[in-house]
Amino acid sequence: MVVLGLGNPGDEYADTRHNCGFKVVDYLGEKTGIELKKKFFKKYIYGKGVFNGKEVFLVKPLTFMNLSGNVIRDVLKAADCTTKDLIVVCDNMDLFPGVLRIKKGGGDAGHNGLKSILTFAPANDFLRVYVGIGRPPYSGDVSNYVLGVPDKIDMENIEKAVEKAGDSILALTHRTAAQVTNEINAIKNISQRPGD
Repeated sequence: MVVLGLGNPGDEYADTRHNCGFKVVDYLGEKTGIELKKKFFKKYIYGKGVFNGKEVFLVKPLTFMNLSGNVIRDVLKAADCTTKDLIVVCDNMDLFPGVLRIKKGGGDAGHNGLKSILTFAPANDFLRVYVGIGRPPYSGDVSNYVLGVPDKIDMENIEKAVEKAGDSILALTHRTAAQVTNEINAIKNISQRPGD
């Protein structure tokens, strides 16, 4: 399996809402002992290893969010995989902070990273793991929101979701996608903030 986390490179983006995908890949690296390295002349950080007898490839594009899809063909070729083996992890504003959803197929939901991925993976047969970040309390341009750092409560919920997302992805090495998807999606999309 190829796990591609979406985010923006650079320390200034590390804790932003838009970097949930990167955080999940980092968590997976820690859990599996897979070391991620920058490959020469490549626009992504990459690591590979074996978990539960299954080959796992971890990827973080260095192209910035809007061009995430640019690495797809090269990554799949390096891993000798197809888009059916691809799992894309990203943030989702339609889910409360900390809520997870897993889905195969669908549109880009206004997510520029997914939009770029779909340009290079038009078969749209890959699995998506969404980490909820919630919507801003205003309408209009959401750039500052997704590139902002969550408050303490939202951050704690998102961090828990990052770990749950990583564990769910690892569960795919010994369970079916349907089993893992049904388990995660059965959790209700409710607010995780006290008093809400």
